[in-house]
Amino acid sequence: MLADSSASTLIENPRQFTDSWNHVVALAIGSNIGDSCRNIEYALRLLEDPSSHLQSGETGAPNVPPHLVVTDTSFMYQSAPMYVTDQPPFFNCACIVETNVRPLALLRVLKGIEETVGRVPSIRNGPRAIDLDIILYDDSVLDTRPLAERTTLDNLHGQLVVPHPRLCEREFVLRPLFDMIPDYIHPVQRKTIRALLEFLPLSDPPMERVIPFPKYPSSGDTSNKMLSGVPSTSTRWTYPIPTQPAPSNPKPRKTHVMATLNTTPDSFSDGSDHTAPLSAIAYVESSVAAGASIIDIGGYSTKPGAAFVSPEEETSRVVPAVEQIRGHPDASARQVLISVDTFRPEVAKAAVSAGANCINDVHAFSGPNSYPLNLANENMTQMIEVAKDLAVPVVLMHSRGDAGKNKDYREYSYAGENEAPVLEGVKVELGEKVEYLVKHGIRRWFVIVDPGIGFSKTVEGNLELLRNAGRLVSDAEIGSEHLNTKRRNPLFGYPILIGASRKSFLGEILSRGENGRKTTPKERGWATAAAVACAVQQKSLVVRVHDTREMSDVVQVSGAIWS
Repeated sequence: MLADSSASTLIENPRQFTDSWNHVVALAIGSNIGDSCRNIEYALRLLEDPSSHLQSGETGAPNVPPHLVVTDTSFMYQSAPMYVTDQPPFFNCACIVETNVRPLALLRVLKGIEETVGRVPSIRNGPRAIDLDIILYDDSVLDTRPLAERTTLDNLHGQLVVPHPRLCEREFVLRPLFDMIPDYIHPVQRKTIRALLEFLPLSDPPMERVIPFPKYPSSGDTSNKMLSGVPSTSTRWTYPIPTQPAPSNPKPRKTHVMATLNTTPDSFSDGSDHTAPLSAIAYVESSVAAGASIIDIGGYSTKPGAAFVSPEEETSRVVPAVEQIRGHPDASARQVLISVDTFRPEVAKAAVSAGANCINDVHAFSGPNSYPLNLANENMTQMIEVAKDLAVPVVLMHSRGDAGKNKDYREYSYAGENEAPVLEGVKVELGEKVEYLVKHGIRRWFVIVDPGIGFSKTVEGNLELLRNAGRLVSDAEIGSEHLNTKRRNPLFGYPILIGASRKSFLGEILSRGENGRKTTPKERGWATAAAVACAVQQKSLVVRVHDTREMSDVVQVSGAIWS
C-alpha cells in the first residue's frame, strides 16, 4: 500500500505482483482538448469499471474478478502547458485507487480508456482529450525496460516506470498528490510529497483551482450510453491555491455572490416574498443584473420550528422556479448558475434534472436527524448516489440537527488558547463528513464547505467562525496529542461559503448596549454588510445573501481592499 515509509522494492518483472490481491495506486489525469472536465469525469467512470479493458488472469489471483475502486481524488487544477507551450491550458487532477489489477494490465486499462474517451495521436507532451498515468504503485520501484535501455526517457512507449520518472519536476502532478498523500515518501528520492513540492519552483503563470459546473437539463444525446450520463460543462470557477505565494501580478480574487431565492411561505427572512412566479423571476433578474454568480433556490425553511414539508411539496416549489429561469428569454438570466437548497435526494435529483447545477445541503448529506453523527445512514447513501451520478458541485454545511440547539462545544476545549472550541468542532465534525463523502465517490474538486453560521452556534461562536473563517481550511492539525487523535485538518484547502445574511445573531448584537435596538431580519442589511466584508477578507469563495445589489457592492469594494 501507499505508506508514509521509505521502504521500497525494485520490481524487474511485474508478474511478481501475484502474491497480493490488493494494491494502492496513484494516477494522474489531464486533459486540454474538448470539454476537459467532462472528459475527466468520463475517464473516472470508465476507470471504475475496468473489466472491458482486461483479459482473464490479469489480477494476479486465479478466478478472482478485477476490481478497481477510486478511494480519493485531488482538487482540479488549470495549468499552463509544459514542454510544448503552443497548445491550450491543461486541466489536471489525480486519484488514489485500490485494485487487484497488476501494473502492466492496469497500464493497458488506462490506454484503453484514453482511446475510448478520445485521445488523438499527438506529439509527446502535446494536446490530448485525456491523459492517464500511473504515478505510484504501492511503494514499489518498477521499470519494465531492459537494463541497457534505462539511460533515457525517450523509450517509454509500451513500457512502465514507477514512480513516474518526471514526477519531481511537475507541479501539476505533485500538487494533486499533496492534496491526498502529503506525507508519502518517494521510494527513490526519499523525500515526502510535501518536501518535493516545496523544493519545486512554482509555475508561472501560477496554477489555479477549478470547480466545474455541469449543464442541465441534459441535451438528450444517447448515442453513447456511458457518455450520455456524464454532463457537459456549463461554466467553471477558478480560484487561487490557498497556500501558494501570491505572484508578482496577481489576478483580482473573485468572491462569488449567491442570491437567495426562497419559495417558502415561512422563511425566517423573506417568507412568501417570492412564492409567486412573477416575484421570483423579478428577483432573479435583478440579482443577475447586480452581479450574482448563482441563484440558490430553497423550498423548505430551516428555521427552528418550521412546519414539515413533504418531499413532493418541496419539489413542487423548487422545480417550477428552476424551469422558469431556464426558460427565461434573456440569456444572462437563462444561463445563470442555480443551486438547490435541500437535504433530500429526490428533491436534489428533480431540481438538477430540471436545470440546477449545484446542491446546497445544510446537513452535508447526513440528513436532519443525524446528530450525533451516523455516517452510514440512508440519507447519506442516497445523497452520495445522486450527487455522484449527476456530477455536480456540493455545498456541505456544518450543522447539528435543529439550528437552535446543540451549541455546546466544550468537548473541543483541548484545542487550547489559540483555537476556539467551536472552530475545532467544525473542523472535526464537518471534516469527518467531507472525508467520508470524498472516499465514497464525491470528487474533491466539487466540494465547497460552509461553517454553518447561525446553525447550532452561540453569538460568540458565530463571531469566532466569521473572524477566523480562513483558519477552518488551513494546513494545520486537529485533534489532541493526549487523546492520540492528532491528524491533518480534513478541511484543508477547501473553498468556503459564508451565509450570514440577516441572521438572528446579527439582531442579537444590534440589540446590545445603551443604544441597542430590536430588528426584523430585513432591517439587518448594514449588519450583513459587515459580515460579508469579513467573509471577503477571510478569502471566502462565495457569500450567500438576500440583498444582492447592496452586498455585491460590499463584495466589490472589500475585494479591492483585500485582494
